[in-house]
Amino acid sequence: MNILVLGDTGAMGAPLSKLLVASGNNVYVTSRSAHKSCERLHYLQGNAKDEIFLKACLSRMHYDAIVDFMSYSTNQFDRRARLLLQSTKQYIFISSARIFAESKVPLTENSPRLLETVQDLEYKKTDEYALAKARQEDILYQSGFSNYTIVRPSVTYNTYRLQLGALEKENWLYRALKGRCIVFSNDIADKYTAMTHGDDVAKAICAVIGKRECLKQSYNIVTDNSLKWQDILTIYLCAIEEFTGKCPKVVMSDETIKLKDKKFKYQVIYARRLNRKFDNTKIEKVYHEKFISPKEGLSIALKDFLKDPLFHSINWKYEAWSDNISKEYTPLSEIPTLRNKFMYLCYRHQVGWIFKASQGLWHRLKNIHNFMIL
Repeated sequence: MNILVLGDTGAMGAPLSKLLVASGNNVYVTSRSAHKSCERLHYLQGNAKDEIFLKACLSRMHYDAIVDFMSYSTNQFDRRARLLLQSTKQYIFISSARIFAESKVPLTENSPRLLETVQDLEYKKTDEYALAKARQEDILYQSGFSNYTIVRPSVTYNTYRLQLGALEKENWLYRALKGRCIVFSNDIADKYTAMTHGDDVAKAICAVIGKRECLKQSYNIVTDNSLKWQDILTIYLCAIEEFTGKCPKVVMSDETIKLKDKKFKYQVIYARRLNRKFDNTKIEKVYHEKFISPKEGLSIALKDFLKDPLFHSINWKYEAWSDNISKEYTPLSEIPTLRNKFMYLCYRHQVGWIFKASQGLWHRLKNIHNFMIL
């Protein structure tokens, strides 16, 4: 088959492309950065959100399948949905298990969604991720096409994506390896989550590709083995201690530091603070392998990461917030650039307004300088 993968990144996309190639498919992957193509794996450099680039990709051929990992606004998706559906035999839309409302029973594909049940009118006015994905599913349902398949992963992980509640590894694991306390929060610790290995999700997506019975269907691609976030933390602590010989200290706050960052407000309230347990009976009828248990998978993934720890950029504002809670200090020699050092000190001493004011002044001076040059 000829398969187009839009946005081959993250814990699911990269293993999916490898699996598809290994199965003998010709795979075309869009990427904003340059990659070397090899036999049956062809990279198309460009931004798949750009309509001109997307049309160029779609004009190459009529694909047997398109797997869409892109994160769109609802308006963006509405403008391109018909084109995508017309360009393939099967359009696989990567939605999210975050669309669901909290439930006292395991979630199925037909469980109530936040979009219909949430009473928070301010939230409903937004196009936040969970609402956007639900609205985009509705666009497919109402499209008049029947060649789509909706898949809904939950919290996915692999060697380089290891979340703890609302925190990425750069927010908690980096601190632990530097000898500082992990700062976690009581508002999330006792909530259930269904952490699923990205490789398992990729295999399950492979299982629905090319199957006529999977058309016009939705699948929750998640483990049915949910654990509390505090249990996830324990798995991490044990793995770190086994690998390094030292167990990191943990400080618990009432609320996650992510609530200090407005853009993560709804992710915390309508994702990480909700209990998530799933019934994955439907996907098991198509994908016949067992999902690796979170206890085993997370431990293996973390130990693999510790063999060659590579972090993305560290958010020094978050480090300052965490240090303020744990009553610790990050050595300034550890923090790159004067700007980051200044930002850290401002937020560590709870005078972040000084940093904000300085940035406003800096931008104004920069604009004046640019104007004078012109």
